Amino acid sequence: MSTTWKSFGAAALTVTVSVLVPSVAAAQSAPTFTKDIAPIFQDKCEACHRPDSIAPMSLMTYEEARPWARSIKGRVESRQMPPWHINRTVGIQEFKNDRSLTDEQIATVTKWVDSGAPKGDMKDMPKAKVWPSEQGWNFAAQFGQKEPDLIVRSTPWTQKAGANDTWWKPIVESGLTEDRWVRAIEIRPGTVKGRKITHHAIANLMQTEDGIAANDADPNGRQVAGTFMEWAVGKQGEMMRPNSGKLLRAGSKFRWDIHYSNGGEDITDVVELGIYLYPKGQEPKYRQVLHLMGGTNAGGVDIPPNALKVTEGFFVLRENGRVESFQPHMHLRGKAMQMDAILPTGQVQTLSYVDRFDFQWMNVYQYADNAAPLLPKGTIIKVLAWHDNTSANKNNPDPNVWVGYGDRTVDEMAHAWVNVTYMPDADYQAELAARREALAKKTSQQQQQ
Repeated sequence: MSTTWKSFGAAALTVTVSVLVPSVAAAQSAPTFTKDIAPIFQDKCEACHRPDSIAPMSLMTYEEARPWARSIKGRVESRQMPPWHINRTVGIQEFKNDRSLTDEQIATVTKWVDSGAPKGDMKDMPKAKVWPSEQGWNFAAQFGQKEPDLIVRSTPWTQKAGANDTWWKPIVESGLTEDRWVRAIEIRPGTVKGRKITHHAIANLMQTEDGIAANDADPNGRQVAGTFMEWAVGKQGEMMRPNSGKLLRAGSKFRWDIHYSNGGEDITDVVELGIYLYPKGQEPKYRQVLHLMGGTNAGGVDIPPNALKVTEGFFVLRENGRVESFQPHMHLRGKAMQMDAILPTGQVQTLSYVDRFDFQWMNVYQYADNAAPLLPKGTIIKVLAWHDNTSANKNNPDPNVWVGYGDRTVDEMAHAWVNVTYMPDADYQAELAARREALAKKTSQQQQQ
C-alpha cells in the first residue's frame, strides 16, 4: 500500500482512508446487533442456534455471533438459512411456523455485516428468550405443566460405534384404559446423546378403526389408525387447532419405526412420545388424522443412473377436510415435491411446492388459520415428486448407480405427511362462509389504504 501512496500522492491516501474508515453518518445508520439483529435471531434462529442444540454454534449473544458474521451473511443471502424450502411464488405462502427471513430482514443482516457487524448499545438488547433445556418439553409450559400427560417410550436400542444404519420397530402399549382425546404431541430422543444417532422416529397408532381414520392395516389385515406422529431433525411437535384432536382408544398400542445411524460411539437410547390430553370429558368437535400420501402409488421408485425422475401419487378425501400441514419426505436424491388438489369440479389448485428439498431438514409447513386449504369430499390430493440422480445434486453419494425404493438413506422413497381435520357438511360450509367473509374484509381494507 505504501507504493500506491508514493505513486499517486496524498489524494490516493485520502481515498483509501475514506474506504477503510466508514463515515460517522454511515456508522450511525448501520444496524447494530443489540437493536436490529438480536430480535431477528431470537425469532428465527435461536430455536436451533443455542447451547447444546442441533446447530454447530450459538447465536444468542454478540460475542457468540460476531465470529460468524460473514458466514451468516452468505447463508442468509442465499436463503440456505433459516431452512425453509417452499417456493416463494407458487401456492400458499402463509404459515404459522414460517421461519424464513423477509427481504427486509435479509437486507438488515447484510447491511450489518457490511458495516463491520457493530455491537450497539446493550440497553437496546431485547430480553433473552427462554428456551426449554435440550431435554425439556416444548409444549408443557403452554398447558401449565412440567411434562406431557402421557409419555410412551420405545424399548432401548444400543447403536454400536461404526455400525450400519438400523431400523428398530418395537411395539409398546399406550397404557390407556379409556378413550382419550389428544391436543398436542411431541417426540424426542430420550437423551442428548441419543440425538446423535436418531435420524427419525415414527409412532404408528395401532387401534381398530374404520372410515376416514383408517389409513393403514396391522399385520393381521385389520384396519388401524396409521401414523400418530413422525419426528425428524428440525421438528418441534404438533399442536392441534382449537376444538380438534386425535383419538386414542383404550388398549391402543404404538408400533415404532426408528431409524438409528452411526454416532461414533456406543450409545443406548429410547425415543419418548409425549402426549398432551384434553381434560377428561372434554371432547373436541373435529378429528384430525395424519396421512402418509405417497408420491408414487405403486410404492416403488426406480431411478436410472445420471437421470432425473418424476413420480406421482394420489389420495382421495373421503370427507370434507381442512389440510393443516405438508411435510415432504425423500432421501438424498430428493429434489422437489408438489402437492395439488384436484377438486370434484376438475379444477386443479397447487397448494404447495418445495423446490429445494434438503434431506437434512424435514420441514413441516403448517398453514396459517386463514390459509389452510378447505377441500370438499371427493377431492383428490396429487403428490408429485422429483429425484435428481446426477452429479449436479451435491447430496448424491453416487450418480452412476441405479436407485430403488428402500429405507436406507442411499435408497429412495417419496411421500408427504399431511395432517387433515375432517368435518361434516354443515360445519364445512360454515368454515367456507367465514373464510369468504374474512377475505372480503381484508380486500376492502386494502382498497381503502
